[in-house]
Amino acid sequence: MAEKLAVVILAAGQGTRMKSSVPKVLHKIGGRSLIAHVLDTAAGMQPDAVIAVVRHERELVAEAILDHAPHTVIVDQDEVPGTGRAVELAVAALPADFAGSIVVLSGDVPLIDVPTLERLVRGHIDHQRGMTLLSAVFENPTGLGRILRDADGSMRGIVEEKDATEAQRRITEINGGIYVFARTALESALAEIDTNNAQGEKYLTDAAARILAGGGAVDAVATDDTWLIAGVNDRVQLSDAGRELNRRIVRAHQHAGVTIHDPASTWIDADVSIEPDVEVLPGTFLHGATSIATGAVIGPDTTLVDCEVGEGAQIRRSEATLAVFSAGAQVGPFSFIRPGTELGEGGKIGAFVEAKNAKIGSGSKVPHLSYVGDVTIGEGSNIGAGTIVANYDGVKKHQTTVGDAVRVGSKNVLIAPVTIGDGAYTAAGAMVRKDVPPGALTMNVAPQRNIEGWVAENRPGTSSAQAAEQGREERA
Repeated sequence: MAEKLAVVILAAGQGTRMKSSVPKVLHKIGGRSLIAHVLDTAAGMQPDAVIAVVRHERELVAEAILDHAPHTVIVDQDEVPGTGRAVELAVAALPADFAGSIVVLSGDVPLIDVPTLERLVRGHIDHQRGMTLLSAVFENPTGLGRILRDADGSMRGIVEEKDATEAQRRITEINGGIYVFARTALESALAEIDTNNAQGEKYLTDAAARILAGGGAVDAVATDDTWLIAGVNDRVQLSDAGRELNRRIVRAHQHAGVTIHDPASTWIDADVSIEPDVEVLPGTFLHGATSIATGAVIGPDTTLVDCEVGEGAQIRRSEATLAVFSAGAQVGPFSFIRPGTELGEGGKIGAFVEAKNAKIGSGSKVPHLSYVGDVTIGEGSNIGAGTIVANYDGVKKHQTTVGDAVRVGSKNVLIAPVTIGDGAYTAAGAMVRKDVPPGALTMNVAPQRNIEGWVAENRPGTSSAQAAEQGREERA
C-alpha cells in the first residue's frame, strides 16, 4: 500500500487460564506458536514497522519473537494496565514523522489473515476514518465487547461486557479486537483515555468514543468468518483453533491438487509443502518443514517431521524425523527412521527397521527386522533380515561402510568400525569384526553337530518326542 503502515502486536498478557508455565502466545498450533502466526500475517502486509508489546515472561516472549521475526521492535509495557496503554507505548516507539495507518493485532488471535486485513486497511484509508475495526455477529456474545450503533446504523462506540448495561449485553455484534487507526487520531484519543472502568484499565476500545467526539470517523466492518477473530485463552480454545487451522491447511492442499483421503485424521503443519498428485492416506501427521514431491504416497498411520520426500516415494505406517527419501524410495511398514538417514533413489527400508544416521545408496535395500546406525551403504546392496550394525562400544559411536552390490547375509552383526568392500558377500549368521575385501565371502566357521536321540532322552513324553519317533519310523 502506498500509505505508510505499522503493525502493533499485543503480547503482554499473562494468560492465566492456560494454566501453563509456557507463556500463552508461545503455545503452538499448526507447528508454529500463536504469536508466530500473527507475526507471519503482519509480515504479509509488508509494513514499514512491526512492534510487539511484551510484559509477562518478557525474556521468553521477546526471544521467541525475535527468533521468528528479527526486525520486530520490542516494547515493554509499564505498570499502567490495559490495551490502551500498550498501544500508547507502541506508538511512542514509531518515528515522530510517521503519519500513516496503524494496525493493532493480538498475539493470541492466530487465524487472522492478510486478505482480510488488507481489505480493512483499504476501506479505512478510502473512507478517511480515524478508526476502523473488525466485528462479527455472535448468537451468544457472552464475555465479548459490544458494538454500539445509533438508530441509523452509524457507530457510536464500544462497550466492554463488564461495563455494559443489560440492554447493551443483548447486542450481538461484537468487537473483534482487530483495529486500524490513523496515527494522529489514535494519539489524541489515547491522551484522553483514563482507567475509570470496572477493570481499572486503560481500554483501547475507549478510543472509538474519543475519536467520534473529536469529529473523526469510526466504523466497524463485520466479517462472516468468526474464526478470524477467535482468541485463544485456554487449552480448549487452543485445540479448537488448532483443529480449524488444520482444516484450512488441508483444504488448501486439496484445492492445490493433493489427494487427502480423510481430512479428519490428517494433520499438516503450516510450513509443510506438498506438490500436486501426492496421495495422503488416513492417520498421517506431517510436521515442521516436511516437503513432499509429486506422486508420493504417504500413510496410512505415518508421521513425518522435517523430512524430504522425493517424487513417487512411498512411506507407510512409519515414523521419520530429519530424513531424506529420494525418488521412488519405499519405506515401511513399521519403520522408525531417525535423524540423518538418507535413502537413495529406488532404495528400500522395510518392515520393522530402525535407521539412524544411515546413508543408503540408490537401489539398496534394508528389507526387514534390522538396525542400521552410523552406516554408509553403497548402491545396489542388500542387507539381510535380522542384521544389526553394532555402532556403539559403550563409549563412542563408530562408522560402518558397506560398498556397492554387497550381499549381507541374514542375522549378521557388523561390529563397527568395519568396511565391507564392493561386491562382497557375508554368510548367514556372520559376526563381521574385520574389514572384508571387495568380492570376498566372509563367514564364521563353526561345524554343525547333530546329537542323535537327544529329544527322546531329555524330553520323553513330549509332543516333540512323539513326532521324532514317528519320523524315525517313517524314515526307516
